[in-house]
Amino acid sequence: MPKPATSTPSRRPTPPVRRGPQPAHKGRFQAFTRTLWGLFWVGLLGAGLYVAAVSVNFLNLFGRMPNLKTLENPKSELASEVYSADGVLLGKYFRENRTPVDYKDLPQNVIDALIATEDVRFEEHSGIDFKSIMRVVGGLGRAGGGSTLTQQVAKVLFRTREDLNDGSLNGPGKLGLLITKTKEWLLAIRLERNYTKREILRMYLNTVDYGSNAFGINTAAKTFFNKSPKQLTTPEAATLVGIVNAPSRFSPALHPARSKRRRNWVLQQMVKANYLPADDMRRDTAKAIVLHYSVESAVQGLAPYFRTEVAKYLQAWARDTDHDLYADGLKIYTTLDSRMQTYAEKAVAEHLALQQKWFSAQWKGQLPWRDENGRVIPNFLENAMRRTQRYRSLMERYEGNKDSVRYYLNHKYPMSVFSWQGEQELTMSPMDSLAYYKRYLRAGFLAVNPLNGYVKAWVGGPNYKYFKFDHVRQGKRQPGSTFKPIVYTAAIDQGYSPCFPRPDVATTFPGAAGRPPYTPKNFEGSYSGRTFTLRQALARSMNSITAWLVLKLGPETVVAYAKRLGITSPIDAVPAVGFGASDCSIFELVGAYGTFVNKGVWTSPILVTRIEDKNGNELRRFVAQTREALSEETAYVMTNMLQASTTEPGGTSTILHTGFKFKTTIGAKTGTTSNYSDAWFMGITPNLVCGMWVGGEDRSIHFRTGAYGQGARLALPLYGIFMQKVYADKSLDIDTGPFPLPSTPLTIELDCSKYYGAGQQDTIPNDQKLNQPKLDVLDDKDI
Repeated sequence: MPKPATSTPSRRPTPPVRRGPQPAHKGRFQAFTRTLWGLFWVGLLGAGLYVAAVSVNFLNLFGRMPNLKTLENPKSELASEVYSADGVLLGKYFRENRTPVDYKDLPQNVIDALIATEDVRFEEHSGIDFKSIMRVVGGLGRAGGGSTLTQQVAKVLFRTREDLNDGSLNGPGKLGLLITKTKEWLLAIRLERNYTKREILRMYLNTVDYGSNAFGINTAAKTFFNKSPKQLTTPEAATLVGIVNAPSRFSPALHPARSKRRRNWVLQQMVKANYLPADDMRRDTAKAIVLHYSVESAVQGLAPYFRTEVAKYLQAWARDTDHDLYADGLKIYTTLDSRMQTYAEKAVAEHLALQQKWFSAQWKGQLPWRDENGRVIPNFLENAMRRTQRYRSLMERYEGNKDSVRYYLNHKYPMSVFSWQGEQELTMSPMDSLAYYKRYLRAGFLAVNPLNGYVKAWVGGPNYKYFKFDHVRQGKRQPGSTFKPIVYTAAIDQGYSPCFPRPDVATTFPGAAGRPPYTPKNFEGSYSGRTFTLRQALARSMNSITAWLVLKLGPETVVAYAKRLGITSPIDAVPAVGFGASDCSIFELVGAYGTFVNKGVWTSPILVTRIEDKNGNELRRFVAQTREALSEETAYVMTNMLQASTTEPGGTSTILHTGFKFKTTIGAKTGTTSNYSDAWFMGITPNLVCGMWVGGEDRSIHFRTGAYGQGARLALPLYGIFMQKVYADKSLDIDTGPFPLPSTPLTIELDCSKYYGAGQQDTIPNDQKLNQPKLDVLDDKDI
């Protein structure tokens, strides 16, 4: 049976909960919370968009950012180093003096001091230290900076405040600072992703500025303590770390007391970071800072004139290959020998100091700038001043007002001046200074291996700091009789023998094209009438016989031979060509004489052998230019004839054997120009050719007489002093002779003794008596 339907009892609906009116403040809180969350998400989105916009320099509003390639190869300016052939560092080229070191060469005390002072959580963060940032924000900037070491590396490496500051919104205000900081944060994070902590520490210590033109820990350690980084004590390490925060403010050279307080604070930070025992800190803080301070500059070190010429030589290469000589950290290996260079610089100083004593005594109380008739040249200093950069600068500053310029040229200032007794502090006007330096003799000296063209020593003047002008290559003067071997070379090639006899009589060149007849005179102004061989004539530097050869050969032939032998300066084809009437440089003349020694092959003097990049990869190798200029026989005959100057009675250079006591094979030639304005000497040995010049800065400034102004007196002793030092150094490979014979038998007779007239070997003409100077110092009464 179906069950009867049952009725379900009806449920009373649940009445709605009656809520009373909500408190107003609770509703506002909820709205505020929603607003905050909204602002947070909007701010977060905005911050993200801002960071993205800075990263891509949106609409050029924020300035450039380094690309990935730049980030992977960050570049800081590195000094290029110049080395001698024997491995000595000669000097550097730099705008920022920075030489990097590897991490293994960084001492632990420097690293500890740096981390304790600049970024104690360096090992914990990933480029940004939020604790430091919060500390800075909480202290409103009074609690110090919040930059990590990585951020500081980014700032220095990528020059965020100079090179990356070119957006429309960049500027000196707070917005510009925020943009710059944002870039440094972004770069710090990227650096942390690309480099290890050790690499970042190395970057920091190799890039930061320590003041005193010292960039990087390596240069700083040398500048302030004359040490390598590994040799630094903990107090010294703390001193250097303390400098980087403000190099000018905390420099121990400029502010020793302030620097010491800063150093002690760094030591305290090391204790706090558990890098240094407290007892060591107390001991170290009591110590004084002992400096060995020396700011490295281009004028210091060996061979400053040579290094300047090397820089000129490499500029074209650097431009063509997109290298920066002053920032790429190149290694430049030169031909120079540091030992020979040292001897050359000492020889020039030794010789010039003595010659200057005699020169000053001779002109004491008188003005040395004289015309050809011995009269004082009017307005000499005024005209010389107008050629200076100082005069041009003053004229520009005072818009051509000559009264103002005259005032400052005659106003006296304290200044350091050069002297052979050391630098002196004097009070002088620029005009006084000009007159002072005009009285100083100058010199140029060059030594080259003629077999390969390698420059071994180069001295361009008395002192590079005070006399920048280079008298080796930049300066060109009349070579006088040192040009005569070129005439004799042409004569040998034209069939003349060294034994060819010729009387010592006048030779007159006929007048032409408005030029009057020309009769060259011998040194003493007369002619002996005796007969001499060409070998004797060159040894005694007889003008009469040289003039006859020029007349026979023709001035054009002499000029052609000069060009073959590497003289590139303009030479006038005039009767006086054989006496060195046209200017040339020591550099050119040494190349010419080298041809005689190198069996007739002209070889251009070369300064650099190779260049490497900062990683040791070879970029360029250099070789000397060469060409066949003479036959081997002619070249050998000329070396033989030049030896006569040192061995023949009456030879202008016999003092090398009689006075300096050299027992080696030496060929030589002296040279003197009119009024003794230029004194020259050329010396040759089988693997070394030396050329030198001594004189005043201006041709009008010179000795009065040949007793002091001729080449045998004013230039030759410089060679003797140099070679004494060179021969005494047994580590140098100097060939003492004889000169090697040609590869084929000689066809030219060299033994001229049977052609000498009776007694000629024992006779010294009057003019040559002056060429036998004493080696001892003369008293002032001798002048």
